[in-house]
Amino acid sequence: MARGMLKAAGLHGHQYAVDAVLAAVAGREAAQGAQATVFTSDTDDMNRLLAGHSVRVEKV
Repeated sequence: MARGMLKAAGLHGHQYAVDAVLAAVAGREAAQGAQATVFTSDTDDMNRLLAGHSVRVEKV
């Protein structure tokens, strides 16, 4: 799932790997009906990764 999110967002490289895994976990939880929020300093990339998923992204 994380690899697919990276590809869909047009991101690649190890610098996005942790973000992609976090996005995949949050996306999976949201798909199962949970309310998911991700806190990040890079809201732009996280919003790109989570496009189409009902996950809230908050800047810290």
